[in-house]
Amino acid sequence: MSKQSRTKIKKEVPELNLLFEISSILESSMDIRDVVEPVVQAISEHTIMRHGTLTLHDRTTGEINIMAAHGLSSDQRQKGSYKPGQGITGKVFQTGKAVSIIKISQEKTFLNLTGVKANQNEELSFVCVPIKLGTDTIGTLSVYLPFDIDHNLNEESRLLRVIASMMAQAVKMRQTAMEDRQRLLDENERLQSQLKDRFRPDNIIGNSQAMQDCYDLIGQVSQSNATVLIMGESGTGKELVSQAIHFNSLRSNKPFIKVNCAALPNSMLESELFGHEKGAFTGAIATRKGRFELANGGTLFLDEIGEISQDLQVKLLRVLQEKEFERVGGMHTVKVDVRIITATNRALEKHVAEGTFRDDLFYRLNVFPIHLPPLRERRTDILQLANHFIEKFNKENLKDVRRISTPAIDMMMAYHWPGNVRELENCIERAMLLTSDDVIHGHHLPATLQTAEASDTADKSTLDMTMANVERELIIEALKRTRGNMAKAADSLGITERIMGLRVKKYAISYKRYRV
Repeated sequence: MSKQSRTKIKKEVPELNLLFEISSILESSMDIRDVVEPVVQAISEHTIMRHGTLTLHDRTTGEINIMAAHGLSSDQRQKGSYKPGQGITGKVFQTGKAVSIIKISQEKTFLNLTGVKANQNEELSFVCVPIKLGTDTIGTLSVYLPFDIDHNLNEESRLLRVIASMMAQAVKMRQTAMEDRQRLLDENERLQSQLKDRFRPDNIIGNSQAMQDCYDLIGQVSQSNATVLIMGESGTGKELVSQAIHFNSLRSNKPFIKVNCAALPNSMLESELFGHEKGAFTGAIATRKGRFELANGGTLFLDEIGEISQDLQVKLLRVLQEKEFERVGGMHTVKVDVRIITATNRALEKHVAEGTFRDDLFYRLNVFPIHLPPLRERRTDILQLANHFIEKFNKENLKDVRRISTPAIDMMMAYHWPGNVRELENCIERAMLLTSDDVIHGHHLPATLQTAEASDTADKSTLDMTMANVERELIIEALKRTRGNMAKAADSLGITERIMGLRVKKYAISYKRYRV
């Protein structure tokens, strides 16, 4: 290896160490203001510079200010404020080109705003390079070096340009990260705004995804006059959904009439829906309007629609198609403008297939179906619903129940809730009547919700005890079947008579009691 090559390696190693250290500094913080001072300090530790400054452009004031410095007092830093084109620093910023000065004492354009020349007895050289972000200059990096007549400052200028480029890349990465972060914040704000504006009925509790899907459907159909079929198990809140549709519709200021089709026999239900004329049947002492007429202009909610007879299905189909009907015992046709919302806990498709529910009526009712999920499919709503019911019954019963104990919450979350929201409401009301310390505990919940641990009925038997009980029961059953015949009992169990005798003796079983 030549002497020139060895000299080059010795020179490059400190530079590589400096660049590695600066790279680590730039990665240490997302705020560029946190790293400028350490960068200048690192340059001072790896080079022979006497002083060094790093300036950044302030877009607000238009000035170029010293952000970090080595070898300068705080007063000198404050003096180092330049305008674009002012002095060497201002010129480098304005032109975007590096400047090297062999002797600053002989350079007339060197303004010396920081007062470095006045405080030094030695002659200094000066190198200043731009920090560029694309085509824009955002600052400068400069060093003061001891004057050397044989030194042309090219190497120092090259090294500073590399460092300035690294800093520019760091700034760009930070700008990109900040833009991405702002974009995410803007997107999050937009989504939050969407969620805030998203339709949510005031009368229904629940934030689960299953309920959010229902809210979307309710919001989509409310402003129309479409017939809605609400399906779901008993206690899921079908009536609440019908109310939400009506009171968010264009008919909200018109009547909302409810009819439970399962609560009346079909003979009375027809009169209830369509009304009757005076003398139409025994007890019809006056003309009476039905629910369709009372709901004219508004909404009629028919709950448990699957319970109506086929004769009544025909009349209901006519109202849906023609928007007209006759009262029971009457000849005059009554025209109505009523929106129909129906609900059922039955699988109407199955009844259509069986022929117990008219397919043409089903298709008329099933224009816009909404399926309400059972409570077991929206467990994340259980605690929110429970808290809602606590607030409700606190007001009704002048109670002050403040919380639900953790074991009670665990029990509610583990239960399958066959009665859905209605069952949960009843459980909370019962528990609030039982509690005496303003807390709902596990033992306040009904027996159906009790766990083995809460009710102290956990199985404490060991595996050996359980196996012994099973074996004893099998032997007794075999003796019963064979009327106390030990040989036949042993054969039916697939064991020898000797083992049968040992087991009978072990469990103190008297085979004679099973003989007839």
